[in-house]
Amino acid sequence: MADRSNKRGMRYGAKKTERKPSSHWFRNIFLLLLVGCGFVLFSYLGYLDFYVREQFEGKRWAIPARVYANPVELYAGANMSAAKFEELLQILHYHKDAHLGSEGSYFKNGAQIKLKSRDFAFWDQHQPSLLMQIDFNENSIAAITDLQSSESLPIARIDPVQIGSLYPTIKEDRVLIKLEEAPDSLIKGLLASEDRDFYTHFGVSMRGIARALWANVQAGGMVQGGSTITQQLVKNFYLSSERKLTRKIKEALMAFILEFRYSKNEILEAYLNEIYLGQNGSNGVHGFGLASEFYFGSSLKELTLDQVSLLVALVRGPSEYDPRRFANRALQRRNLVLTEMAAEGYISPQDAEAAKAKPINIIPKAQRASNRYPGFMDLVKRQLKEEYPEEEITSEGLKIFTTLDTQTQDTLEKTVANKLLQLEKLPHAKDLESAVILTRKDSGEIAAMVSGRENAVSGFNRALDAVRPIGSLMKPFVYLTALENPKEWTITSRLNDTGVTVKGENGTDWTPKNYDHKEHGSVPLHKALAKSYNLATVNLGRKVGIGNIAKNLRSIGINKNIDLYPSLLLGATSLSPMDVAQMYQTLMDGGFSTPIKAIRGVINAKNEAVNSYPLNIKQVVDPGATFIVNTILQEVMHEGTAASVYDTFPKDYGLAGKTGTTNDAKDSWFAGFSGDYLAVVWVGRDDNKPIGLTGATGALPIWTALMQQVSSQPFTLDPDQVENIKMVWVNADSGLLNRKGCGNGREYPYIEGSEPTSYSSCGSEQPDQSEPNDASEPNVIEQDKPWFDLFPE
Repeated sequence: MADRSNKRGMRYGAKKTERKPSSHWFRNIFLLLLVGCGFVLFSYLGYLDFYVREQFEGKRWAIPARVYANPVELYAGANMSAAKFEELLQILHYHKDAHLGSEGSYFKNGAQIKLKSRDFAFWDQHQPSLLMQIDFNENSIAAITDLQSSESLPIARIDPVQIGSLYPTIKEDRVLIKLEEAPDSLIKGLLASEDRDFYTHFGVSMRGIARALWANVQAGGMVQGGSTITQQLVKNFYLSSERKLTRKIKEALMAFILEFRYSKNEILEAYLNEIYLGQNGSNGVHGFGLASEFYFGSSLKELTLDQVSLLVALVRGPSEYDPRRFANRALQRRNLVLTEMAAEGYISPQDAEAAKAKPINIIPKAQRASNRYPGFMDLVKRQLKEEYPEEEITSEGLKIFTTLDTQTQDTLEKTVANKLLQLEKLPHAKDLESAVILTRKDSGEIAAMVSGRENAVSGFNRALDAVRPIGSLMKPFVYLTALENPKEWTITSRLNDTGVTVKGENGTDWTPKNYDHKEHGSVPLHKALAKSYNLATVNLGRKVGIGNIAKNLRSIGINKNIDLYPSLLLGATSLSPMDVAQMYQTLMDGGFSTPIKAIRGVINAKNEAVNSYPLNIKQVVDPGATFIVNTILQEVMHEGTAASVYDTFPKDYGLAGKTGTTNDAKDSWFAGFSGDYLAVVWVGRDDNKPIGLTGATGALPIWTALMQQVSSQPFTLDPDQVENIKMVWVNADSGLLNRKGCGNGREYPYIEGSEPTSYSSCGSEQPDQSEPNDASEPNVIEQDKPWFDLFPE
């Protein structure tokens, strides 16, 4: 028995000895797995740590560029009525407050407006908040007073209207704020409703989760969330919104890392700038800084308790509590936030009830800033891309200050829309389109621009890209080139308005005609341009030299290739409205080229000047010759093709301009200027079909209606301001010297030394000595070589 027992024991013992290696094997596998998992977890945590720090400490956000209109400058005498100024304040979302308790507030009392302007950084200076009183006359500012010092203010600016944003690929927008800039009520509202244990937990709050579960059970629905502010930041900043356990675990781990690496205040500040609070078209509204502007049109520091609590309410669900779509739901959620703030002792019950009693008052959802003036914004982008890379434009938080006057722009858009509807009632004038550019005299800044009758977000920019024949708008530059040679040509030189035929190399003849199909014989130069005679212009152009005319166009700033054919003289060359504006800007500025611009200055996110766009003026054509051409362009308005303008303007209001009509009446043009603005108007069809309108019947009515509303200064020509101009009384028909007030006498400008020396019978005792007419020219020209050779420079 013992032996059997021993044998059994030995057998059992043998078995135990055999199992021992197996036990170590499992244990080793377990340890290896444990070490491996630990290594993977440690590596993953290391990766998460690197990822979190790289994102948090690096460039956290791509900040879109903000584009602003021209700032409104206020001074005594400025052309601004009290009603117009109040309209501007409402566009800027200034609120009425008799006490002027915060920035962005105003109070109107008759012809007097008191306001507290906003602190704002411009491209050239920082403008602090001003407390001022503005007294108005009927249509202008009478006086501006600083209410703190009781002293007169010579000039003051108010913050400009934002007209757009230039977004990066990720369609997000935000206005960055610092923690110390956030209202105390905002921080307390977030702590009360989103994370009461924020300053005590380490990223995840078990107590907060338990409290939220119990509150939701009691309410029978979702009234509280268990995510901490840190977790919400992780979700918004790093992760997607998918509902998976693995994502929640990752969220918790990253929240721990954030809490370990950064202070509570750093986390809270990032949260204030990152949290998603709404949708503005295709662009997400992130952060409380932008949300304040999006919902209330005011900066965060201007908000009241009820407004702040509404923004806090949106954290739980911007779509679910959208105050524009679900006002009652948003109101209930806002009031719950106020209740929670009172329960935590952050505000008094009385303050909570007072805030609850206020209705939700948000601004109407206006058109997105990026789409407000798409044609002009397109020009701004093009000009910026000449100097900045795309990424810098759309992600560095640049502030771009433009030249646009929003009130003038709105006036222009309404004028074009109304006038096109009127024109389309005429025969053949259907499906019309228009492009208009309005620039300021002297500076070349674009005050307003229309690129089509529809203010579309995208599409063809006719103001910049519609390259069409300009017709008779070319003629002043033919005459300008001639008048730069005063030994040969003066304002009263005689031109032959007689037929001419140019035989081309390919056997095709070009025989221009006058619009009235008549020949007018020998006519004074000024009359030929004022009446827009084609034949006189061609006969003059072939003597001046088409190459010289093209050279003048290049010096003025027309960089397009210009075909040197005879039809150039009558505007067969195709240019855009912007090109035409550059040409006539030079005329308006007396022969000095001022590049047309849309941007005044650029500053970065730190409000440091990045670039300014100073006035750049260069003399490119003779001022004396330009003075004479402008004199004739005034004659165009009084006696020529644009005489209808004085049916509405006072007869002594100085205006200068030129009509343009192309073959078969496909394009209607007018370019003209007053003492403060130049406007170029084109009317036509996109399919290039005839519209049955001339420059005088299509573009001119739009120009006239616009200038009546925006211009306040006549265009005056002062010969004392031009060194080589001499005013002389002559007979308007013969061009001979004449006594003032005698017969058909008129005072005309001449470049000194070119004035006539012979007298008319009404000029002196001397007999009539008529100047010879323009020498007769052959009416058929063999074009056996290019016109730039025929017409030597």
